[in-house]
Amino acid sequence: MISTRGETIIQAIQWGIDPLHIILLEKIILSLMIGILVGLEREHWRLDKKIFAGVRTFAITCMTGTIATILTDYTGTWILVVATLLVAFAAAAIIYAVNVLKGKSGLTTAIALFCTYLIGILVAFELYLVAIVSALILTFLLIEKRPLHLFAEHLSESDISSALKFLAVAFVLYPIMPEEPVYGILRLKSAILIVVLVSLITFISYLSLKKMGPHGGIPYSGLFGGFISSEATIAALSGISKKRPILKDSIHIGAMLSVVSMIISNTIIALIADPSTKTAMMMAPPFIIMGLIALTVVALKWKKTLNLEESIEIGSPFALGPAFKFGAVFTILLVIANFANEYAGAGGAYATALGGIVSSSAVTASVAALAFSGNLSVETAAETAILAGIVSTISKPFYIKISGSPELFKISLYSFIAIVVAGALSLIIWSFYIRTHIA
Repeated sequence: MISTRGETIIQAIQWGIDPLHIILLEKIILSLMIGILVGLEREHWRLDKKIFAGVRTFAITCMTGTIATILTDYTGTWILVVATLLVAFAAAAIIYAVNVLKGKSGLTTAIALFCTYLIGILVAFELYLVAIVSALILTFLLIEKRPLHLFAEHLSESDISSALKFLAVAFVLYPIMPEEPVYGILRLKSAILIVVLVSLITFISYLSLKKMGPHGGIPYSGLFGGFISSEATIAALSGISKKRPILKDSIHIGAMLSVVSMIISNTIIALIADPSTKTAMMMAPPFIIMGLIALTVVALKWKKTLNLEESIEIGSPFALGPAFKFGAVFTILLVIANFANEYAGAGGAYATALGGIVSSSAVTASVAALAFSGNLSVETAAETAILAGIVSTISKPFYIKISGSPELFKISLYSFIAIVVAGALSLIIWSFYIRTHIA
């Protein structure tokens, strides 16, 4: 059994050891381990090229930050100033060696070394959680060099501009929003955070779709596109079917996969809006059944897939327009659902599921947020979110009818009907079980 710090101190006193020494050694050992963690990643590059700072350098640097900070209680702050200047000089020497002597470009190792030194200072101040998380993030960024570079390569200037504008607006608004809910319903800070997180999820899918391009095929376009907007994805895929009727089976599969990604996305959104996970857990059984029906259709149709050079274009979800649209729909549905539930009971809240025609994710976010705040029961929130998913699914054949070929509409209609019927029946059975079980 691992002893607590209090027990360790008591034992140290019994053995005649100064408890302060135990605490100081704990700090030094932790900084040593953090330095080794970061240094191991840097040492990994020794196989490919000469490195200027490895395991020993990073471990010593982190310990230097901790020890220098500890010594300020005995010698004054000058020791910390000297240590900081020494590490800064070492980092500058690495930059000079890499960029001037070696003729290459790079600042990563030097900055990582100085960051590790600062983490050592955090350890000295007993900010252990911050230090450990910072070390893990730093190591992750160092390890994921190639994926992060590939990620950046697939961003256009328009994507970067949209993301910067969105984040600037979001995080300028976020700090000034009041903590207290407006009229006891809408927590503006939470609403902005939900919009940011949902946009982040869809932005990752958007980049995956761009990276994949036509080489991934229409089915994968349907899968990734569904995370961005299942409605927009269905419309885009349907448009292809008019130009290329031969792709109807591939588009059918892509449409089914967009339903699967919609289900996954709405579940994640429920977890974001209701961190207690209660709403998402209540949503799971009917959604799992709907997803299995869609995947069954995919499995049966997969052999007919044609992987031709076709792709779909969907606007960046970090553009201000789509983000604010989601935020506006989310806010409106949140207010409507709250008042509907207050004045018309659960039936009024269920009516907001019709918003699934526009955005099932916005419905899910609004009712899950209400459930988390206690303004709506978890059961009603989950049932409304499932209904919104069903409404969204049943509306998709109409998008195909309007935008797609008659052949695609004919072969896909029964698949959507099967998903909707399975979802409705499982919702009825699940709701009956939950309510009788609770009663």
